[in-house]
Amino acid sequence: MNIFVTGITGFVGRAIASRLQSDGHRVTAAIRETNKSYIEDVALVPFDNLVTYDWSSALNGQDVVVHCAARVHVMNDLAQDPLMEFRRINVDGTLNIARCAARVGVKRFIFISSIKVNGEGTQLGHPFSADDTAAPQDPYGVSKCEAEQQLLALASETNLDVVIIRPVLVYGPGVKANFQSMMAWLSKGIPLPLGAISNKRSMVALDNLVDLIAVCTVHPAAANQVFLVSDGEDLSTTQLMKRTAKALGKTARLLPVPVWLLNLAARLLGKPAIAQRLCGSLQVDIEKTRALLGWKPPISVDEALGKTARNFLERR
Repeated sequence: MNIFVTGITGFVGRAIASRLQSDGHRVTAAIRETNKSYIEDVALVPFDNLVTYDWSSALNGQDVVVHCAARVHVMNDLAQDPLMEFRRINVDGTLNIARCAARVGVKRFIFISSIKVNGEGTQLGHPFSADDTAAPQDPYGVSKCEAEQQLLALASETNLDVVIIRPVLVYGPGVKANFQSMMAWLSKGIPLPLGAISNKRSMVALDNLVDLIAVCTVHPAAANQVFLVSDGEDLSTTQLMKRTAKALGKTARLLPVPVWLLNLAARLLGKPAIAQRLCGSLQVDIEKTRALLGWKPPISVDEALGKTARNFLERR
């Protein structure tokens, strides 16, 4: 099968291109930097602007598009109008590719969206489901939600199947940002005030996300559906710290600071969002994904943390 991937230089895009190629598919990828081949034997299509580029020629003869490219969520956005910038790439850019795909006869368009379409958090024991009413709360989530809606409208008007996947926090070998910082703190034995948090948060290992995407490229029941994806095991922040430290060959030095005090400190420092991520819950129900696709996460949390930790230690 011929599969076209965008966002190949990103964490998820590179992994899915490699997986699809190993599965025997012919992979073509969109890329801005024409002088680098990121995965051996992947054909590269250079482009200048996601929003205005005519993808028709590149997509002619392709069976599936896996669209990973996006303007991603950033903590300190310096754009004058963040929503406009997110819409330009995540809505206009996405729809430009999808419309070209529909026009040239591509069968399926897989959109890597975000759990932020559902919202920012859940009550403990009350997970998000794929069919909940969307409730995005920031410009990134709004842009992903709008893209989903327009893609499904396009699917209803054309022969293009659309598959929407909303991942939670993705981790795995090569992960950066907060997850990488957490491993750095734990590997150095730095005491952290996170020993008394009883929240629950869903995560998804890169291998598990990539496996679901691969299934969605071929499974007939995936057409025009929205799927949530996780590892199938939710952890508290305290549990995550302890199990990540174990994967690193360390013992987590966690101080049992009360959650109310962490929340107060975060508010006083003007960082309430950090407290929400550390102390709040965000759970997802993947029963629809399991039932419709017969899918289950192929690797466990501890297996994934082990792979992530080994990669982190090798790169230090």
